[in-house]
Formats: sequence, structure tokens, C-alpha cells
Amino acid sequence: MSRRLLVFDSGVGGLTVAREIRRQDPTAEIVYVADDAGFPYGARDDAELTAHVVQLVVLLVREHAPDLVVIACNTASTLVLPPLRARLSVPVVGTVPAVKPAAAATRTRAFSVLATPGTIRRDYTRDLIAEHAPHCAVTLVGCDRLAALAEAKMRGRPGDREAIAAEIEPAFVEAVGGRTDVVVLGCTHYAFLAEDLKGVAPWPVAWIDSAPAIARRAVSLMGNAKEGRGGGGAVATSGNGFGRDLDLLLLSLGLGSAALPAG
Repeated sequence: MSRRLLVFDSGVGGLTVAREIRRQDPTAEIVYVADDAGFPYGARDDAELTAHVVQLVVLLVREHAPDLVVIACNTASTLVLPPLRARLSVPVVGTVPAVKPAAAATRTRAFSVLATPGTIRRDYTRDLIAEHAPHCAVTLVGCDRLAALAEAKMRGRPGDREAIAAEIEPAFVEAVGGRTDVVVLGCTHYAFLAEDLKGVAPWPVAWIDSAPAIARRAVSLMGNAKEGRGGGGAVATSGNGFGRDLDLLLLSLGLGSAALPAG
């Protein structure tokens, strides 16, 4: 029997997670939902965002009946995992900044976290640092535009390297003990800018993307299947399409695009 996963994000960034799930388990059926009607999440009020995401995901679970839900959004995950798990009977996998892997990877004990302002200001993020990186100098960088720049690029507009460089510049810190050598991509959108990020970085660093680890967790919770048809679909809460470039990516993942009226 095919296993169905619901992968949810504020936009197209979660497709980086869906892509990793497909690589690790070609038999899984994936329903991808982009809440582009609610994008961006980073600057929204915590209580309002929590209520919005919980209500929407509960409705989506009723409609699509998945075996597992992946919240492929750092900003939402820092808020909604406890209330969602209280409302749903299926497992919920969240996405949080990869602080623990960064602390293990850094050699200079200086790393940075790029994320939305909402993710950066949350106690959840600071608690991760206190738990996993107390020995490190961690620079938190709230990026106002980086998710939107990634969204625009994936919808066919050229990457604005000057704007990308300005967004990430504070993440590169020269210090007496050693300069930044690891940068965490604390938003699933950012992986789509990987080549641009490398191209504008003032010096080489290790870029840590959490998508492979999220996919491993989701696949392990689903268990191994001896058979499955794969496939699935992608929907947008705005009722708009994804555009030609994204449709090609969706097709490569075995996901047809469709429109879903906002709830």
C-alpha cells in the first residue's frame, strides 16, 4: 500500500524537503501544499500565525488523509508543533534550524544562522543554541528578503545577487578566535539559492541544509514499504498556479500542480 505524506510550507521552499523525501523513498505519495496566500510568515504575529497554520493544516489533513505531516517551514515549526500534535492523530515532523550539526561541524567555533526574523527571535532557536552550541560564538541573522528572493527565483525571475549579498553579509564575522566557517540555512527556501550564496560569500564556508535530515526522519517514521506508486500532487492556497519553472520541478518529483481555494 502506498504511504501518503503531506508536506506543508508557506511557499515553495518546502519543495527542497519534498525533493529529499522523493530521493530517499521513491514509493511514497507526496501531497505538497504551498500556503502562498499566507506568504511570507517571517514577520507575522505569533498568535495569529499559529492559529492560521493549525487551522489550515487540520483542514488539509481531513481532506487528504495523509499518514504523516511534514511542516517544512522553520518559522512555523518553532510555534505550531505542540498545538498541531495535540489536534492530529498522525505523526508531525517539524523543521528547525540545524544548530546541532553546525556545532559539530565548525572548526573555529564560530557559525551563523540565516533565517527569517520570526525564527531568529523565537526562544526555541535560542534554546537550541544553549543546548547544542554553548561553546560556540553564534551569529543570528534575520533575513527580511531572502525567502522572497528565493521564491522569485524559483518562479522564473533572475536571482538578485546584490540583494542576496546584502542579506547574508552580517553572517560573515571576523574575530580574534577565528572567522565564521559554517552557515546554517534556517529556512527551507534558502537551499534554492545555493549557487548564488556560494557566489557572493566573502569566503568559503560549509552551508548546512536541514532538508536531508528532515526527509530521513519522515521516511523512518513511515517505515519501509515493499510497494508504492509514488506520485502525488501540489496545490497552492492562493488558487494560482506555480508557473512554468516550478511546474517542471514538480513534474520531476512526480507531482502534478493544481489549485486549492484558501480555507
